[in-house]
Amino acid sequence: MKIKFTLLLLAFAVAISASAQQLEKKLKKLSKEYNFTYEQLETDSLFTEKYLLWFDQPVNHDKHDSAVFRQRVFLSHLDFDAPVVFITEGYAANHAENPKFVSELAGLLNANQICVEHRYFSKSVPDTLKWDQLTVANSTADYHRITSVLKKIYSGKWISTGISKGGQTTIFYRYFYPEDVDISVPYVAPLNFSVEDKRIYRFLKNVGTPECRKRILDFQTELMKHKEKYLPAFEKLAKEKKLTYRMGIEKGYELTVFEYSFAFWQWGYFTCEQIPQDFSNPDSIIHHLDKVAGLKWISNEGIAAQQPFFYQAMREIGMYGYDITPFKPWTTFTKNPTFEFTLPKGVHVTYNPALMEKIDFFVRHKATNMLYLYGEYDPWGATGVDVTYQHNCEKIVKPKGSHRTRINNLPEEQKQFVMNKLKEWLEE
Repeated sequence: MKIKFTLLLLAFAVAISASAQQLEKKLKKLSKEYNFTYEQLETDSLFTEKYLLWFDQPVNHDKHDSAVFRQRVFLSHLDFDAPVVFITEGYAANHAENPKFVSELAGLLNANQICVEHRYFSKSVPDTLKWDQLTVANSTADYHRITSVLKKIYSGKWISTGISKGGQTTIFYRYFYPEDVDISVPYVAPLNFSVEDKRIYRFLKNVGTPECRKRILDFQTELMKHKEKYLPAFEKLAKEKKLTYRMGIEKGYELTVFEYSFAFWQWGYFTCEQIPQDFSNPDSIIHHLDKVAGLKWISNEGIAAQQPFFYQAMREIGMYGYDITPFKPWTTFTKNPTFEFTLPKGVHVTYNPALMEKIDFFVRHKATNMLYLYGEYDPWGATGVDVTYQHNCEKIVKPKGSHRTRINNLPEEQKQFVMNKLKEWLEE
């Protein structure tokens, strides 16, 4: 028996080695033809091999002599005959460096995995930032070019997916290139129509229970009404964290207090009972504010880390604002603040809703085999897609779910429905 087991292990090792040689051979050939480089990485997860690929991409896909930048792609191989989960990151892909990184869908479907870093984030940045070329059209063209090349390795079913802004990117990619993939699974992805999408305001007035909403409002009101009590503690913690605010410390404080209600429901890390009601210790109150809303959120340092996102939000993909109605007696703002202040210095854009409206029509009336996941308590779900259910698309809303909603934490009935639907589409 021991000899038979040893022979099986040896055969398995030989098969893996042959597969590795085959993949490396394919990459070598394609890299010469399509101008990308590759290097092998460690993997100790689901996959047998992992590679880092660098694709040369035009900054402007519509201009043949455009400047180029290198885009980071992580390819994790399991089996040539397995499906491919194609992750359209909306941000950086630093997490994919981890040898243990396996996306939820790749794990559930025993699939190969390709994770692409979004242009202008982390290491996928041109030498000179041309902000006007950070468009949805250009970013989805990046994904299309990568897919076109790597489909020469994997000819089976392709499933695109992403989370939050990555989920938005999954939707945008399917709109521009509907034939590139067979299935799309955007997680918690908003579809906004302005820089102050007021559906968020209606949502925050109705989410959860009246008692919980009152506790949130009472907390925010206390911090606004008695700014002189809490602002020194805010400034102290900001200095400890080495955070600065271009709009000034008082406005930075107010914006963070406004953010509290959105962030509380978005992440769901705290229960309503954990909202402080004892206001005797300002330091403790500001630490709670930081844990929920984040002092870094609209600081100069926080904006710098997310600058491409804010630029895209103000130009094409939309955003939310803050309703100051309950706080007018105490705020320094005279109208609802939006996020124009996050734009790079010297850069001015005017939001155009036309593309998001076209994409909305697409997901309602033309998209096929798209499965959307949302959390009931997540404010981003307020601007989530609407589907007509006429073209084999599904929208799953997790009861009391947050922005952390995933297939694996759905109630069992919903999870089974999702898995059955994905299996059905994969077998078509």
